Amino acid sequence: MTLLHWNEDKARKFGKENLLFNHDLADSELFTEEALIELIDRYPRESLEVFTMGYDPTVFGEWYLGRSDNMDGRALMEGVKAGRFWLNLRRVNHADSAVKLLCDRIFAEVKDQTGQTNLKNDLGLLISSPNAHVVYHLDIPMVMLWQIRGVKKVYLYPVDAGFFTDAQIEGIALRESDENLPYATEFDAKALIHDLKPGEMLTWAQNAPHRIVNGDMVNVSLSIEFMTPKSLWHANVLYANGLLRRWFGLNPSVAKSPKVLEPFKIVLARIAKAFGGFKGNKTPLVERFSMDPARPGEILYDDGAKPFIAPEAKKAA
Repeated sequence: MTLLHWNEDKARKFGKENLLFNHDLADSELFTEEALIELIDRYPRESLEVFTMGYDPTVFGEWYLGRSDNMDGRALMEGVKAGRFWLNLRRVNHADSAVKLLCDRIFAEVKDQTGQTNLKNDLGLLISSPNAHVVYHLDIPMVMLWQIRGVKKVYLYPVDAGFFTDAQIEGIALRESDENLPYATEFDAKALIHDLKPGEMLTWAQNAPHRIVNGDMVNVSLSIEFMTPKSLWHANVLYANGLLRRWFGLNPSVAKSPKVLEPFKIVLARIAKAFGGFKGNKTPLVERFSMDPARPGEILYDDGAKPFIAPEAKKAA
């Protein structure tokens, strides 16, 4: 029995185009509230990321990393319900045997249906507050977004619309910068906009920019990143183009550069990675707030961190 509802068209287009599937995971015992609490408690705490964000989903850069070492799984769930948080359990399939079995089953199904080989499979668990959001960004790997609980509005933008530059995407590939990108409201005219509901999965073309706004309820989602041989080749070309731009002052372009040069770029990328990779100037995220288990949803900002204030609170002041 498959988890996703396939047809021949979706099997043929998987990994190449934006596709919406139905799935049968929304009622899985793995993702009941108690199971999620237990999973959070099993997950390595040093790997758990908790974020808060501003109130305008179109504003670039309002995103704080926090600390949660004084919070158990139940307190974190209560904080998510009451506050404005985005929990990210990255690569949870590498940390939990039950999730690993699920992830392996998903990719065995993808291979069976499409015939494609999948590499670097990472399943992330996202647990996020009502009305929380993620700003405009793109990912280097391929992505599947499985909705388990709640509804989130997904804005998905074309890769080829000129909404980011070669230098910007190279910076992400080199880990010189994070995945966030400058956004303009006119981009929305070309977006695929969909309210992703429990039991739905959305996957898209590699490097397609996107942003997400939760509905007025807690959301639980699986963000699954993976590579195919073709997408890994593309990622290495981006990496090499970034090196050519930064080390040699060239101006390469994935869309315009001759395909015959790509094997040489792959060699350059692999040699660079073998010697430690590109050493960029990415500013590491710094923890800017704490959470209080006695006051679910409260944010204790560090000195120097500018609090995010809700519009209604500003008006009242």
